[in-house]
Amino acid sequence: MPDTDLSYDDILVPTDGSGGTQPYLDQAIELATQHDARIHALYVVDTRVRSIVRDAVWPDVQSDIRVDADTAVKSIEGAAKRADVDAVTAVRTGIPHDEILAYADENDIDLIVMATHGRSGPERAALGSTTERVLRQAHVPVLTVRLDEHRRD
Repeated sequence: MPDTDLSYDDILVPTDGSGGTQPYLDQAIELATQHDARIHALYVVDTRVRSIVRDAVWPDVQSDIRVDADTAVKSIEGAAKRADVDAVTAVRTGIPHDEILAYADENDIDLIVMATHGRSGPERAALGSTTERVLRQAHVPVLTVRLDEHRRD
């Protein structure tokens, strides 16, 4: 019988800084506690934003994004530390799913924990899905936690 004892040492928690991180962050922290693992909080500054912002305002927008990024990863780090879980933070620039996958490879991540909004149909097709792309391309397990406002119990 195959060995089914999974062990996680490093758990990646990507964030876009939007609200609603608590459900998937709780899952990541619980797993980190059970496995004595470290949390990696990652924010990717999406380079595609640059193409829709006028040159005159780009420095201000870029500064605001950096503040948001630092706040988001520090929030995750703080939650982890309150749970007595080691945490590291990183902010990268690029296409989110590419940077998440690269970070996972470069840092020997054992598990990625991400949120999914449960969109379907035209909305999902129009917006694309970072989580879906990571799910399809990751070389490690990916745990998704649905963040629907109207959860079914």
